[in-house]
Amino acid sequence: MLALDRVGKTYPNGVHALERFSANIKLGEIVAIIGGSGCGKSTLLRAIAGLDRATTGTVTLDDIAITAPHAKIGIIFQEPRLLPWLSVADNIGFGLSELSAAARREKVARALDRVGLADKANAWPRELSGGQAQRVAIARALVPQPEVLLLDEPFSALDAFTRRDLQDHLLDLWNDTRPTLMLVTHDVDEAVVLADRVLVMRPRPGRLFEEIKVNLARPRDRNSPHFDNFKRRVLTALDRSLDRNVPDADAKSTTGEAMWW
Repeated sequence: MLALDRVGKTYPNGVHALERFSANIKLGEIVAIIGGSGCGKSTLLRAIAGLDRATTGTVTLDDIAITAPHAKIGIIFQEPRLLPWLSVADNIGFGLSELSAAARREKVARALDRVGLADKANAWPRELSGGQAQRVAIARALVPQPEVLLLDEPFSALDAFTRRDLQDHLLDLWNDTRPTLMLVTHDVDEAVVLADRVLVMRPRPGRLFEEIKVNLARPRDRNSPHFDNFKRRVLTALDRSLDRNVPDADAKSTTGEAMWW
């Protein structure tokens, strides 16, 4: 289990980015983090990844404190961040140096096939479209089979059609090994289509405002009234999170569940 216990972050310039954020994330769960700009979403993700150490509180994975990058935790950023001097295949296999060459080739070939890019193994990153490059980034992050995969707005720079295609593709890949996914997004539709829980944050300093369980069966019908109900629920929580006259509420919410079950 991934446990966040009162995680806070204050930067050296005095900016109080994150305050007492607590959550327990179960193995195999998909959690979306959503909130207005400046509410500490990416700061939280970097603390979980061990890229930035929390000022207060703890991040633990399977009772191991995370204070630096960890082999069990992968991360995907908004930009694919592929290494331009390596081929697509070598980018995917970059984190598999402990394997034999034959085992590495086999894993990379399987990953390329799963993301539909078997014909791009020898291509250079500059020859890929934005969607193809992000598929390579997803394959690179998943091929070492991390226990936790963090995604920091990985589809926000893509057009709507490509974004929807990659959302579905991510779920298909997740279903193979069921890692824990934590996704930062500004897209309410994306949060509802992917997540088991949506954590709504409020800003200045960033903290948990409301937790919404999305108990819709997969694959989810984006056009169903149940889907629309959860989107409205998240949008309402977002609006309330930005209203300074609304006090911090009980973070846990099951609103909308009765309409589904």
